[in-house]
Amino acid sequence: MLDLDLKPRATKFMRRLPPKHKRQIGDKIFALRFDPTPPDSAKMTGFAYRRADIGEYRIIYRVEGPKLLIPLVGKRNDDEVYRQLKRLEG
Repeated sequence: MLDLDLKPRATKFMRRLPPKHKRQIGDKIFALRFDPTPPDSAKMTGFAYRRADIGEYRIIYRVEGPKLLIPLVGKRNDDEVYRQLKRLEG
């Protein structure tokens, strides 16, 4: 099992979610710690990250050694998560 490194932006986004959505995303993150490359995830073109969708949300992550790094969680149909990722990669 990978250690979790949830960055402040992802934490801040998740705090504002309704409890049901928070639980769904939390369950998906927990599953990613055991299997970081499930069939429903995809490598992001042009970035060193993968994405996993859960409901209407998208989890942006990558594995760094023994850690699962999650810099962003955002709306799936919103380009804002990609703009934020470009700024992080900057």
